Amino acid sequence: MTKRNGEKMREAEASERTCIVTRRREAPEAMIRFVRAPDGVLTPDIRSRLPGRGAWVTARADLVAEALKRRAFSRQLKAEVSASPSLPADVDRLLEADCLQSLAMANKAGAVVNGFGKVCEALEKGAVVALLEARDGSAEGRRKLAQAARRAAAARAPSAAAPQTISLFDSLQLDLALGRTNVIHAALAPGGPTQAFLARCRRLAAYRGESARDDAQNHDSERTEDPGPLKDVIEQAQPEDRKLDE
Repeated sequence: MTKRNGEKMREAEASERTCIVTRRREAPEAMIRFVRAPDGVLTPDIRSRLPGRGAWVTARADLVAEALKRRAFSRQLKAEVSASPSLPADVDRLLEADCLQSLAMANKAGAVVNGFGKVCEALEKGAVVALLEARDGSAEGRRKLAQAARRAAAARAPSAAAPQTISLFDSLQLDLALGRTNVIHAALAPGGPTQAFLARCRRLAAYRGESARDDAQNHDSERTEDPGPLKDVIEQAQPEDRKLDE
């Protein structure tokens, strides 16, 4: 091991935190920090910016609940804290809001396109690293977009993977984040704002015990026939999945 590699390993170890439940050391990005507010209330610090002594828990709802049950927060913070029984759900809402705020920032940076047709066009140009699909969108629309994503990837290279798909939010949440109405499908272009959003999505998904990504071809596992040219895939989309283009 070179001296430089050894220094890098020590720096990584120094930046890790220990979960008060599992006692495992992990990167801060994979954990949730909690602090004691001046009034004694236990406060989630999801961006790790609040002052004071912190207690770290691996970003999983069950571990936050376990920390509450064990009264581990008081022991770590060396003071009595008042914590709501709804703390795991409260953290979920904060993480979700953080994701949507990051999505809004990516949209302001011009990294997001909306609407089935526009998303397909972006896929065809190879300008998409992630797809957004509303959880309450039609299954048929999801299948058609999966076909478009796979076809566009194959057109670039036979072994190319389709962009990851994020399905953590419903249409109303996407509406509010993107300042549009009836958002069912959206796509994100490469860049820093997109990567920041995806990192937050991974943490939210891990907290919920889900996967942040779902390869587009998984939505098309039951496909039995070739979807045809990409323009035909767009035309076959359900009306409700194309309404942003009308």
